[in-house]
Amino acid sequence: MTAGGDPAAGGPEWSDLAAALEVVGARWALLIVEQLLDGPQRYGDLQRRLGVPTNILATRLRELQEAGVLRRLPLHHNTRAYALTARGAALREPIEALRRWATPRSGGPGEGAPPAPRASPPR
Repeated sequence: MTAGGDPAAGGPEWSDLAAALEVVGARWALLIVEQLLDGPQRYGDLQRRLGVPTNILATRLRELQEAGVLRRLPLHHNTRAYALTARGAALREPIEALRRWATPRSGGPGEGAPPAPRASPPR
């Protein structure tokens, strides 16, 4: 998922957007963050609300935690809960902008969007 190559390997420098997508561009990542915008949630609650397979959820939570987007909260009886860090909470505006973009009445993809480019030029 690396756009433009790894700068450490001498490839082209990554853009800020590509760097952000390395953190939250994986499938389910932004949906997990969106669920946590309303406050901490337990692992099982996230799994039920999102319907994400447990192995994927565990992987995404670990990746987001390592990236500093969320933190794991200690609870009783080996229960896991997660909350956003300040870095994660800063994703509220981009998530809301994506939600507006996707809403047809706001000129999102369902309404007034330009046609998709053709796969090959006409002959």
